[in-house]
Amino acid sequence: MLGLILLWAIAALIASTPMLPAPHQVLASAWQHSLSGELPYHLSTTLARVLVSFLLAMGIGTAVGIAMGRYRQLDIALDGALVLGLNIPALVTIILCYIWFGLTEVAAVIAVSLNKIPTVVVTVREGARAVDPRLLAVAQAYRLPPWRKLWRVYLPQLYPYLMAAARGGLALIWKIVLVVELLGRSNGVGFQLYSYYQFFDITSILAYTLTFAAVVLLVEALIMRPLENRLTRWRNA
Repeated sequence: MLGLILLWAIAALIASTPMLPAPHQVLASAWQHSLSGELPYHLSTTLARVLVSFLLAMGIGTAVGIAMGRYRQLDIALDGALVLGLNIPALVTIILCYIWFGLTEVAAVIAVSLNKIPTVVVTVREGARAVDPRLLAVAQAYRLPPWRKLWRVYLPQLYPYLMAAARGGLALIWKIVLVVELLGRSNGVGFQLYSYYQFFDITSILAYTLTFAAVVLLVEALIMRPLENRLTRWRNA
């Protein structure tokens, strides 16, 4: 990261143009937007949309993925719809949701979730297919209660797939939320980026972008990676 910042500073010094502001200028802009309260407000609004959309997509996608992985007839019945969902452009889904449900928060969250659910289903379905039936048979032989069999035998085998779906989901949802905000919301990071684009304010665009990217890196380092290590530590025991 330090190397990238150094290359950026050198490129900005050589170019010497407002189209490529130096890192210290972007940092100063981010600080000013933070002091005004503007950046924290729009960033928190975007993060709230990301969180709700992520939880909704993971919940529905996991349930459908497990069901499709366990029941072949259901898998065959829903496979065509799944392929269609994977290939419909996100922009189309966003536009249709805004037309059908209006320019509301509900429409924004639904649009983001619909774009993510198919990828969660595909990943979790493969995990459900890979569950070892012999371990389930052992749990059945020891007459474990259903809830204990679920938490101690079934879900641990799905954790790597669930974490892959979660990481891929966040990577996709971060981007789609910005497009949703750009097209139909009056707040959020995406809305602000579009506003600054209209004024060719590159410094503010980079300030918001880098702040948003910093949050993404923090979520990965402080939440996703420790959670993955905790859930999969049984494999190294």
